[in-house]
Amino acid sequence: MNLRAPEPRGAGTPAGLLHIDWTKCDGRGLCTEILPELLARDDWGYPLAYGYGSAGAGSNVPVPDTLLTAAADAVSLCPRQALTLVDP
Repeated sequence: MNLRAPEPRGAGTPAGLLHIDWTKCDGRGLCTEILPELLARDDWGYPLAYGYGSAGAGSNVPVPDTLLTAAADAVSLCPRQALTLVDP
């Protein structure tokens, strides 16, 4: 799948990394609704990070400063606790 990212709201050095634990994720897609600038859904509902389309990549998604609050919301609202926000 070749994804094209929408216009980013923030650019530059990432302020955080959104880690996706694939062993916990079951593809409910809430994170893709909260962070459409960073994530899309594959055919089964699992998040795909823009720019990290190859298999196995995309577990650590760079988060710009402007999206840190939304990323924190995605972490706290993930029903499977599959997301973690870490320092870059």
